[in-house]
Amino acid sequence: MKIIITGGAGFIGSAVARYIINEQHDEILIVDKLTYAGNLASLAPVSHSPRYHFAQADICDREEMTRLFASFQPDAIMHLAAESHVDRSIDGSGAFIETNVIGTWTLLEVARHYWQNMDTDRKSQFRFHHISTDEVYGDLHSASDLFTEQTPYAPSSPYSASKASSDHLVRAWMRTYGLPTIVTNCSNNYGPYHFPEKLIPLVILNALAGKALPVYGDGGQIRDWLYVEDHARALYAVVTQGTVGETWNIGGHNERKNIDVVRTICRLLDELITDKPAGITHFESLITFVKDRPGHDLRYAIDAAKIARELGWKPQETFESGIRKTVLWYLNNEKWWRSVQDGSYAGERLGLGEQAGNI
Repeated sequence: MKIIITGGAGFIGSAVARYIINEQHDEILIVDKLTYAGNLASLAPVSHSPRYHFAQADICDREEMTRLFASFQPDAIMHLAAESHVDRSIDGSGAFIETNVIGTWTLLEVARHYWQNMDTDRKSQFRFHHISTDEVYGDLHSASDLFTEQTPYAPSSPYSASKASSDHLVRAWMRTYGLPTIVTNCSNNYGPYHFPEKLIPLVILNALAGKALPVYGDGGQIRDWLYVEDHARALYAVVTQGTVGETWNIGGHNERKNIDVVRTICRLLDELITDKPAGITHFESLITFVKDRPGHDLRYAIDAAKIARELGWKPQETFESGIRKTVLWYLNNEKWWRSVQDGSYAGERLGLGEQAGNI
């Protein structure tokens, strides 16, 4: 297959790209605007493959998207490009509406016109795979409840509302125009190449620097943690085997309170690091409780029975194995995260892009 991956220089998108190039035989075109969260260094391990192509472009640019579809002639699009940080959406929602809603609408229109003019055989195989989040469902109040594919939408933040909007657009374009779409909703991802503003990498890197480890409220918020490489496998299974018009929930079966996640990281760092920052005996001493953010959802938990039953996917990593791999990756890849912290990764984009088989 030839697959366009939007947002492919981001955390999940780059994991999908690495998985396809390393484990499959498909050809990919990464389309990424390269905002602050886009990092071509995350694609460097696969950027020299002849099956890898890159285009720096904004998904809201309809003319450029039309050109890229016409040039690359994809069999599928995996749409991951999105603004995704809840705190940023609270501080400034405009970018979330622009990218997540207008950008998705633009891609749907470009894909629709492209798909309508395909040869009959290729047309029947085309897929528009929209990657979304479990946050569109709001939060769960009972300890036994799980998000299923039938759970009503009740988004709580500007971010989740913008993703809910894009999910509705994708389904409407199938019902109205017949565009063959698939939607997936995933739980919280973690793993290598995660941008340091998110909880797990923030805690790891703050601890290494001897800085406070901020925890919202009492840290009792519960999330279902999904190792990003497990998610990449699931997304590939859906785009290659999933039935058109279906929704698939993807979760890690790893519910943890935020405070327990932070404490687990601290214990791992206590074990793995002998040369701790000055004055620190145990990293848990750095935990600092801060004022909770507005509208903070209490619990997310995914019922991933459908994808296990129908596509045979299950996560390979437990939280214990995945978080150890994640901590070790950050300890062994200081160059990557240092370049993000000091901003130099932005200056490296051009050179990496020139090596990437640009379209």
